[in-house]
Amino acid sequence: MLVEIPDPEVILGVILAFLIGLGGLYLFFKVRPFIKSSNDITDPTQTERLEYYERQLIDMKIRLDALEIQGIEENPVDPNLDLKQFMQKLVENNEKPEKEVKVVEKPVSVPNIPNIEHVSPTDYVLHLITNKAMTSRDIQITTKRSREHTSRLMKKLFESGLVQRNTETKPYTYSITEKGKSKVENVISIPTVV
Repeated sequence: MLVEIPDPEVILGVILAFLIGLGGLYLFFKVRPFIKSSNDITDPTQTERLEYYERQLIDMKIRLDALEIQGIEENPVDPNLDLKQFMQKLVENNEKPEKEVKVVEKPVSVPNIPNIEHVSPTDYVLHLITNKAMTSRDIQITTKRSREHTSRLMKKLFESGLVQRNTETKPYTYSITEKGKSKVENVISIPTVV
């Protein structure tokens, strides 16, 4: 078998190229620390921020592992569940019912009106504000009507002169006028049919 040996110049060229490549790599790694690149983080606040997030992630991983251990001890969990389903299951297991805080609006005391179902809203409101001035909100709560309905009603009563509006206070208060009192007396004197 005959093997051809390349010329000494070719062998010398390959060896020389290899040595130049090694020298270039050596020089690159020696000079690299002194070269600034846009990928390097040189701002200390960014470094601190990265360390902070790294600590947070480690802390979250520890908590998740603890929850997994706790969840496995209490309820065996299917290992094929994805993370979202697993977290929902843990939240459901660890939820404690909180006391509900109910805001109860105390209705304003209403004078006795005979057969209140048969009295018109206008007469009812006039009877409400006979003894003391009330705000639109108080009237709304007492009559159990919407804010819009109460506002329209009070505007209508004001424009017809049955109530007067005190604009010096916020919210406005409404009180009955003499014209309104006479209308209330007429309504009370008329017997209602049951």
